Amino acid sequence: MKRFMRGMTLLALTALLASCKTQLQPTISKEQYYSIDSTLLADSTIVNYYLPYKGKLEAEMNRVIGYADVALAKSSDAESLVGNFFTDALLWKGQQLDPAVQVSFATKGGIRSGLKAGDISVGNIFELMPFENAVTIVTLSGADMLRMADFMAKTSGQPAAGIQLLIEDGKVKEFLVQGKPVDPQATYKLVTYDYLANGGDYVTFLDQVIDRKDYTQRVRETLMEYISAQTKQGKHIQAKIDGRVRIIK
Repeated sequence: MKRFMRGMTLLALTALLASCKTQLQPTISKEQYYSIDSTLLADSTIVNYYLPYKGKLEAEMNRVIGYADVALAKSSDAESLVGNFFTDALLWKGQQLDPAVQVSFATKGGIRSGLKAGDISVGNIFELMPFENAVTIVTLSGADMLRMADFMAKTSGQPAAGIQLLIEDGKVKEFLVQGKPVDPQATYKLVTYDYLANGGDYVTFLDQVIDRKDYTQRVRETLMEYISAQTKQGKHIQAKIDGRVRIIK
């Protein structure tokens, strides 16, 4: 009898352990799809809640802050009008934050759209720079500035200001910063944004900077401030292809 009871106890324990391993699986007992189209009635409570915010947002996005005399096209060329505008504005802000800044640098991929000729609105700048990237100023050795030139040569040119770069057969032929050849023993200050300073877009030459300072200033705010400052001076945005980055094949 005792042997029988031990057997039953063991069987019950085995069954209990087995039940602990049971995995619950989700099942669909009734499948139903809902179409989101013009037949779907709006919830007036929700609509009335967000309409005031929608109105304010649209008013701000449509606010005109400047005027472009020509369309600033985005392209994969060594230079582009929107790239020159972008980096000119970045250098302008960098030199406000630190007068020693000599160069600005961005990437083609970070500039998401061009600008049409005519009025420039806040919304246009959000389309051009939708990211929350913030301004960063780094101090580089002359040797790393030369690495920057090599990076630009390998990637068929990138938006920059304060430099003149000639690339021939994929190699750097001439590289000037503020009109002077780069001294490998000197130091240089460059303004860019945190995403690139962190190695985004496969940027490799910012991996051993001498000094780095991150600002709360957004790049998008910089662009809007630059345009507004030009407007206050009675000027339009007049970006030009000026040969700052040239490629000879």
